[in-house]
Amino acid sequence: MDKREVAPHAPPWYAYPAMLMRRIYAWVLHWSATPYNVPALFVIAFAESSFFPVPPDVLLMAMALSMLRQAFFYALICSVGSVCGGLFGYGIGYFLWEKLHAFFIPHIFSQVLFDAVRLKYEMYSFWVVFLAAFTPIPYKIFTIAAGVCGISLPGFLLASVVGRSLRFFMVAGLLYCFGEKMKRFIERYFEWLTLAFAALIVVGFLLVKKMI
Repeated sequence: MDKREVAPHAPPWYAYPAMLMRRIYAWVLHWSATPYNVPALFVIAFAESSFFPVPPDVLLMAMALSMLRQAFFYALICSVGSVCGGLFGYGIGYFLWEKLHAFFIPHIFSQVLFDAVRLKYEMYSFWVVFLAAFTPIPYKIFTIAAGVCGISLPGFLLASVVGRSLRFFMVAGLLYCFGEKMKRFIERYFEWLTLAFAALIVVGFLLVKKMI
């Protein structure tokens, strides 16, 4: 009787995001043991604040878990990179809006919607930026919109520094205090945590829609 190899079943579609995140997790753990770990974290945090879709939280967690003594240092690098990226996003909105105006209105959003966003910034500019910086609300949307609306740059910078720092240092503090337990918990329930994180991003988009 011939022995035939049975091809393994392909994983379900909903497993691929978790598989991808596990690869990112392993990739970051690898970089944490190299001289390039800090630049890699800075670049990801910078890019996420203006155009890149992957949030730096997962990378920060992975690096902090691999070196708990460096957790707050990594949080500082992540905060600085994210704020610098936010300033870059602000610059995109501030300097390129005139060139991109005809493309965004009415193809991306209407003039009425844009005026509503601008009104929110005029009334609550600091709190709008802070909320986006601290919560899962997509920060990049608000960095670019802040530049488009021309809100106060010092106020934008202050809200970004406070919001981003609180967020990343809170993550670092939790990992530093409950490092090994947190590490075992993340490794055991990684797929579920990935889905939960994705759900938070969806909630963030819904909050954006409600705010504007």
